[in-house]
Amino acid sequence: MASGGVLVALDTTDVAVAKGWARATQGAVAGIKLGLEFFNARGPAGVAEVASLGAPLFLDLKFHDIPNTVAGAVRAVAPLKPMILNLHASGGAAMMRAALDAAREGAAKLGVAPPKLIGVTVLTSLSDADLAEVGQPSGATDQVRRLAALTKACGLDGVVCSPHEIAVLRRDIGPGFLLVTPGVRPSWASAGDQKRVMEPRQAVDAGADYIVIGRPITGAADPAEAARRIAVEIAGVPA
Repeated sequence: MASGGVLVALDTTDVAVAKGWARATQGAVAGIKLGLEFFNARGPAGVAEVASLGAPLFLDLKFHDIPNTVAGAVRAVAPLKPMILNLHASGGAAMMRAALDAAREGAAKLGVAPPKLIGVTVLTSLSDADLAEVGQPSGATDQVRRLAALTKACGLDGVVCSPHEIAVLRRDIGPGFLLVTPGVRPSWASAGDQKRVMEPRQAVDAGADYIVIGRPITGAADPAEAARRIAVEIAGVPA
């Protein structure tokens, strides 16, 4: 995995719990992911407190609005200095380009590198049948390919996709385009509400740069041990 490793999803509204998980998994993961649940409860101050522990941050807010609003939102979170920030690619080219300009502008004012800006393609909780219900009858793979190509054309750094689209996107777009992959579950963990899943080593072998794993780590009796176990599986070293 050239770019990264596991990003542990800290899906909680409790700052102390999030910090505990972040501390427990240090050294076994490549970074942390904080999303809408945490951000809506604790805001930028809560994110900053957890990020102050030093782990690279994937700020998973999935912005989706008119271009001006999304650009403003991107500028607003720039002080949190996320490593990765995402938005819905289905918001369209104008929205993505406005977000990219805002990310660069915000980072320049702070004197830091801009975040890797990535487009969410199709949520891993959605099946082909789910997509048909909302007017996308061509299915998940075609929609992911279409949105990934648009994201690339807009100059963004990569996309969020399910493990099952990794290989086709690598063929379509090639190396150097970041693939961040949720819906990854070790064989010993429940799939939960994810429908398009794969095991960690399989996702890495297919070409994922970062894999996002939450409940199999944070829901374990020993999150640190669960994170280490996944790292060993990815490395292909017998436990």
